Amino acid sequence: MSKKSLFDSNEVELSVLCKALGHPARIKIIKILLAKNDQTCKDIVEMLPLSQSTVSQHLSELRNAQLITGKNHKTSVIYSVDKNYLAKSQKLLSEFFNAHILNVRQSTLF
Repeated sequence: MSKKSLFDSNEVELSVLCKALGHPARIKIIKILLAKNDQTCKDIVEMLPLSQSTVSQHLSELRNAQLITGKNHKTSVIYSVDKNYLAKSQKLLSEFFNAHILNVRQSTLF
């Protein structure tokens, strides 16, 4: 049995998101795709000081976390940011931090 079952779905989803964003290369890839969507792995490799295989691994992590999508096109995969999931991720992060900020503010008042 997975220990993830001990946590609610928002906690699990937030942890997957944070893990996906837990490497500077993946953050940079997201930035690249936000600046110019529809990039191949080769396009992204040209903008990073990383090998093709390393970039592919990072793309896979981002794809598994649903932050990006990939469409097969001939012999390549075209990557883009999943803007719907990005908005959901932003909401998850905001709710998480805002709830804790509100708790801290309330506890300092009393």
